Amino acid sequence: MILHVPHSSRRIPADVRSGIVLEDAALERELDHITDSHTASIAEAAAAAAGVTPWRFVNGLSRLVVDPERFPDDREEMLAVGMGAVYTRTTHREPLRPAGTDPEPLIERYFRPYAQAMTEAVAGRLAATGRAVIIDVHSYPTDPLPYELHGDGPRPPVCLGTDEFHTPPELLAAAREAFAHCGETGLDSPFAGTYVPLEFYGKDARVSALMVEIRRDTYMTEPGGPAGPGLTRLAGALAALVDAATR
Repeated sequence: MILHVPHSSRRIPADVRSGIVLEDAALERELDHITDSHTASIAEAAAAAAGVTPWRFVNGLSRLVVDPERFPDDREEMLAVGMGAVYTRTTHREPLRPAGTDPEPLIERYFRPYAQAMTEAVAGRLAATGRAVIIDVHSYPTDPLPYELHGDGPRPPVCLGTDEFHTPPELLAAAREAFAHCGETGLDSPFAGTYVPLEFYGKDARVSALMVEIRRDTYMTEPGGPAGPGLTRLAGALAALVDAATR
């Protein structure tokens, strides 16, 4: 079991910050909107409460450095709004980096090493146990932001993102049961899919995956404020999912 937390950090190295056109105050506002605040804390608390402690793979850098969950090529649909592996536009579709920015240096420096490390983490679980379960821990705002391509659908308290190949019915059922007391659980809206390293994606059924998207008003003050009591409830639900998936 691997709890993957890719979007919880606000940290941007100084040399990457210099390539972002926003002034400091505007950048802080953008980080409020784009960061999955407190999801690392939810995963940490869930890991502590679970009967079998899961591995945690937590991105220490902001997704404004690179987004490790995007395709690094033309397969990525979010390129349409300037949000491929290296973002060039903000959540409100305003310039984030200068026009014509070459994404390759950031992809080479940050994206590929991250992908390789995650690949090795999954390979390690396969070698040790014969299977790997990736639970992707995210959050999303109560109201849709302009960058969302599919923001007109339902926005339940918990959205479960699935993949036809990598999300077995029993994992989805376990998630629905675990989060039942946290409010309605929806499926693939407003965000769909799961994260699986490309080496295994669509090829190795021993790798199971599910995305857990938590609506932010259920556990924090939006857009980038403190966590509230809902965090403990959600961490308990995530721990229950970990226990169910590791039986």
